[in-house]
Amino acid sequence: MTVDLRLRDFINGIEPAKALVHLIGFPCDRGVVLNGGREGAAKAPELIRAELFKLTPHTSYYQKHTNLLENVYNSGHVPCSGDVAKNQQILAKAVADRLKTRKIPVIIGGGHETAYGHFLGYAEAEKKVTIINVDAHTDVRPLAGDEPHSGSPFRQALDHPGSFCKAYHVFGLNPSTVAFKHYNFVKSKGGTADFEREVSKETILRHLESAESNIMVTMDMDAVKQSEAPGVSAPNASGLKKDLWLELALEFGRNEKVSSFDLCEVNPVYDRDNQTVRLAALTIWYFLLGVALRGRPVE
Repeated sequence: MTVDLRLRDFINGIEPAKALVHLIGFPCDRGVVLNGGREGAAKAPELIRAELFKLTPHTSYYQKHTNLLENVYNSGHVPCSGDVAKNQQILAKAVADRLKTRKIPVIIGGGHETAYGHFLGYAEAEKKVTIINVDAHTDVRPLAGDEPHSGSPFRQALDHPGSFCKAYHVFGLNPSTVAFKHYNFVKSKGGTADFEREVSKETILRHLESAESNIMVTMDMDAVKQSEAPGVSAPNASGLKKDLWLELALEFGRNEKVSSFDLCEVNPVYDRDNQTVRLAALTIWYFLLGVALRGRPVE
């Protein structure tokens, strides 16, 4: 009898239709290259998933955590090509299918072009959504010609003709990497744009509580300081500490308004001893623990 049980021993023992959470890999980083970032994020989903599956359930919440893990389905990877828009449409359908059946999609990117495919899932499912982004950048740049990229997802969401994006809030901005016009664009749309030193768990929780729609959460690993997350598409010399980052992931999971989640911009090519990949896996672990604890106090 195995006594050293890991997440891999609990996940995928359920039929997809019966699972509450679906893990979806999105191995695309063409949008990062178009945005002038470092290629390599496409390698992240497989490595993050492998590290996630090595982790153990939380000992203090073992039964609740394992009950949730037994309701997680590993959906594999979305097939990606060099066509970012096409990749996003494929991801959108995968997300929409889950939302329509009240599943929670957990998407493992990939570049931050992941987020627009993620959002399009709400549009395809005809569901309005509030977007919460933890990121060093606003990611509201115009398209590169006619092509979407990792820096454009939230401008695209805000400009979507279906008006499915009710609000966009970004937390963790590095003031040295945010263009004046991009910052003001977010504010002009009624959104929040908080710099890294303004970020607190309490501030973000207030936004979660005030949201009047479903919430999609997207966490860009370049919001974390470079010493703690070196393997990203755009390194951050300052950034959030990993303790706050992980605490936020837990709180996102705990909030019942959060109906989907993605993690982006891990770049294993530039990682150090798998440090960032492991932090990414732990981030998803905390989100799943939060889902397991929905409606219950954390001791």
